[in-house]
Amino acid sequence: MRYLKCLGLIAVLASCGAQSDPLRPTANFGLSVGSDGVQPSAQIGATNGPVSVSVGL
Repeated sequence: MRYLKCLGLIAVLASCGAQSDPLRPTANFGLSVGSDGVQPSAQIGATNGPVSVSVGL
């Protein structure tokens, strides 16, 4: 029974993107120069249609 539950979970997770577009990764890197010197910035995330999730580093 445990084997069937694990197999079912794997099948559900594998089929998540089967009916829609998969998540597309996004990245944005930049440098800003000011009176404080050079400041690096980075942002990573994922987008799927109108929904976008990102994290600034």
